Amino acid sequence: MADKKYSGKKQSAEELALGRIAPQAPELEEAVLGAIILEQNAYSIVSEILKPESFYREEHQEIYKAITNLFMKQQPIDLLTVVEELKKEGKLKQVGGIHYISELTRKVASAGHIEYHARIIWQKYLQREIIRISSELQAKSYDEAIDVNDLLEEAENSFFSLSQGQMKREVVQINPVIEEAIERIREAGNNKEKLSGVPSGFTDLDRITSGWQRSDLIIIAARPAMGKTAFVLSMARNMAVDFGKSVAIFSLEMSNVQLVNRLIVSETELSSEQIKNGRLSEQEWKQLDSKITTLVDAPIYIDDTAGLSVFELRAKCRRLKSKHDIDIVIIDYLQLMNASGMNPGSREQEVSLISRSLKGLAKELDIPIIALSQLNRGVESRTGDAKRPQLADLRESGAIEQDADMVLFIHRPEYYKITEDAEGNSLLGIAEIIIAKHRNGATGDVYLRFRQHLARFQNIDDIFEDDPTGGFHHSVSEGVDEITIKSKMNGGTGALPEFNDNSDLLGEEHSAPPF
Repeated sequence: MADKKYSGKKQSAEELALGRIAPQAPELEEAVLGAIILEQNAYSIVSEILKPESFYREEHQEIYKAITNLFMKQQPIDLLTVVEELKKEGKLKQVGGIHYISELTRKVASAGHIEYHARIIWQKYLQREIIRISSELQAKSYDEAIDVNDLLEEAENSFFSLSQGQMKREVVQINPVIEEAIERIREAGNNKEKLSGVPSGFTDLDRITSGWQRSDLIIIAARPAMGKTAFVLSMARNMAVDFGKSVAIFSLEMSNVQLVNRLIVSETELSSEQIKNGRLSEQEWKQLDSKITTLVDAPIYIDDTAGLSVFELRAKCRRLKSKHDIDIVIIDYLQLMNASGMNPGSREQEVSLISRSLKGLAKELDIPIIALSQLNRGVESRTGDAKRPQLADLRESGAIEQDADMVLFIHRPEYYKITEDAEGNSLLGIAEIIIAKHRNGATGDVYLRFRQHLARFQNIDDIFEDDPTGGFHHSVSEGVDEITIKSKMNGGTGALPEFNDNSDLLGEEHSAPPF
């Protein structure tokens, strides 16, 4: 019996001089490949553990690729089909011919230990990858032209990508999942706000969402100047100050100082011009010192890295989760991110990769991620009520709409010079939050007050001296097929300012889309 020897990959001169060889388990590789060819269901056991590059010997990589191709084409996997597939690819002679493949089947008695063997092969692959990455980083460390921060970032991304490859969820029986679901229901019941997720601080919005839910990707979209950043900053302030939740904000458009200035304006109710030029009276300085204390120790973490990549975001979020146990991530905004290192084709494919990665990150960290998004210009060409955004208005909408658990739009009729509704009620200072998609709940509309000079969103029934509309309250009731939103005047206590004709802002009753 002629037995051909295969050296596999060549060792470096340095390795040979030091007597080192790369971590490998060629005998186990042969046993696993032989078991897959012999046993009908063996490939299904190892397919989630191994990939072609997991094998050390190039011949074994090619054989495993052929087996994977057969599986993808739903063809049987046996000695004859594997040989035929390698023949088609022109690789049969390269792997040692029919004789070598038949020899593989003789080196295994059964597939009983195939999973255990596969995991050892995977561990050897990880060891080789760690050596490779470390060697590349070591070589680059001697290059004075490479910035050390870039090198650190590359190191983090490389090792993070490697660790992600082995983070695969196991199939679990339903019982422990039910126990976890029951525990979450208990937590929500014991919560004084009766919310299962992270509260936004906007009462009517939380009533529909029950807070932002763990592992959800939430897209908040609007045309420029609608107040996207103001909306999420208002929420971040509510979550951190009122509910003690840790919030991470990634601002790709504004600097951290600009964001904090906005928070200061909103919290202290001083004008942005006063904050910018510092021309404050003695009383206003006291007002600033007094009201800013609520923000000083708030658990809000801001990162203003421009052109943030998905890999960078993932690494930063993992650190924040580990160090500060963040409850929610806010990204402003999605279209400014990039998917460098992921080799996207078109811009649409790049956005698709970004949105899919954000959803995966939300699941990995088990926290909600809110990403702001732009709408296309089609909104501007429409008139009247047709200017209300819809899902088709999302830029690169296919991927974003598909990956998101919730899609919300911000619509302010006042921006389009629409100052009254059909009933003659004032729309000044009114913002409509349109819940267009809600994978796990109801859709509908929520109305908030927007105080533009403070860049702040607040509950609709809050009343202020500069309030142009007066207060009103709306309640939400859920039916089997739809959620009905009722807007009522003077729902609170005390005498409130009235609208022109003392009628409902949106009429007697409006039905939102079915959910």
